[in-house]
Amino acid sequence: MDLFFRSWNALQNAVKSLEGGQWLALSGCTGWLVQDLVFHLVIDAQDILITLATPAEGEPTRTAAEYWELGTDLPTGMEAEGLFTRRAAVSYGSAAGLAHHFDDLAQAAGRAAALADPASKIETRDYVLTVADYFETYVVEATLHHLDLVMHLSGVDGPDADCLAATRRTVETALGWPLPSSLDDESALLVATGRRAATDEEKAALGSLAEKLPIVLG
Repeated sequence: MDLFFRSWNALQNAVKSLEGGQWLALSGCTGWLVQDLVFHLVIDAQDILITLATPAEGEPTRTAAEYWELGTDLPTGMEAEGLFTRRAAVSYGSAAGLAHHFDDLAQAAGRAAALADPASKIETRDYVLTVADYFETYVVEATLHHLDLVMHLSGVDGPDADCLAATRRTVETALGWPLPSSLDDESALLVATGRRAATDEEKAALGSLAEKLPIVLG
């Protein structure tokens, strides 16, 4: 739970620090500007609130590591979700309106998380998870999108180091293989998830593992 709050708060602070033209800069999500990504984060905050209000009975059917479905097709930005996200972000008319909406929902999601019992169970995507495991998945979501947010920006702080390390562990678990120790956590995540191409040196370090990359966490 501590890592969730650190990742979520760091992401909120990064959005708050955005200025002027940074909202129209490219993000690390193919086809999305920074403003498009922030609208996606609005949906994430709503998801947290909805999920915490959806208690479940019975034993958990997934752990945090089992939550993610792996794909190999990188997004193009032309999928239905991508197109909707871009239209919705533009509809705000100003970055200030979008920033305010995200801040309201993100703070509410954080307050709801603080009140939640980590041992209780919730339902999402037809899975049952403990609240603690659910928020472990959101460390991954928040950290990867924080990397997306700052990819082409300067002067905006990136993710917390411990959250990067935790997200790397999740990606390695999903992959079923450790990523080379010669790659720092940020580089390992960017390469493994297809957010940037591996350098020749990184390809050499990856060896046969490069054939399994990139993976898409869905």
